[in-house]
Amino acid sequence: MHRWDFGPVWANADLLLLGLWHTLQVTGTALAFGVPLGLVLALARLSKRSLLRWPAGIVIEIFRTTPPLVQLFWFFFALPILVGVEMTPFAAASLTFAIQSAAFFAEAFRAGIVSVDRGQWEGARALGMTQRQLMRRVVLPQAIKRMLPAFLERVIELMKTTTLVATISYADLLFQANEVAQKTFRPLEVFTVAALMYFVVIYGFSLAAGRLERRWLISGEGMNR
Repeated sequence: MHRWDFGPVWANADLLLLGLWHTLQVTGTALAFGVPLGLVLALARLSKRSLLRWPAGIVIEIFRTTPPLVQLFWFFFALPILVGVEMTPFAAASLTFAIQSAAFFAEAFRAGIVSVDRGQWEGARALGMTQRQLMRRVVLPQAIKRMLPAFLERVIELMKTTTLVATISYADLLFQANEVAQKTFRPLEVFTVAALMYFVVIYGFSLAAGRLERRWLISGEGMNR
């Protein structure tokens, strides 16, 4: 019968916390670049110009349909061969998840934009708004509210997908947990604590996201009255 002993885990808690911080760094960086890039891809895919629409569609489909691990390996191992610049694990992970997230955000943005009633587009144009003013003042505020559930779900999925960075030796929470487990010979305790850390962070974000979503929905109902 296994005797639980979390002493070695607490003795290495600083390494696990550092790994969690690295996980959050990759997630935050991917979101910081992925959200605006997703909007650009969505607008390009909705463009009437095939020179913008087709390349955007190709990028979106490639990164939505290929495995994240393959993408990660390509950016870390293959891209340096093409460009002649070595990629750090952090850079490769951030670039991979930023573009992959952008592909998913692009579809969410596109769906939100298309869902806005055409009468509002025509009404804004009748008031003399330019295309940029129309998008910024009328379309995007509504589109963002409608894409919020998909956006929050993608953030949660991204946080879980970042565990793949351990395969390229980036010291995220999973990588650090594996190192501590090998050093202490306590894999059951170490990975139990790591799982709980992931649970606390992701579940906490889920609760905050749900509250934010309800608040936005209530404010939207108030505006429509």
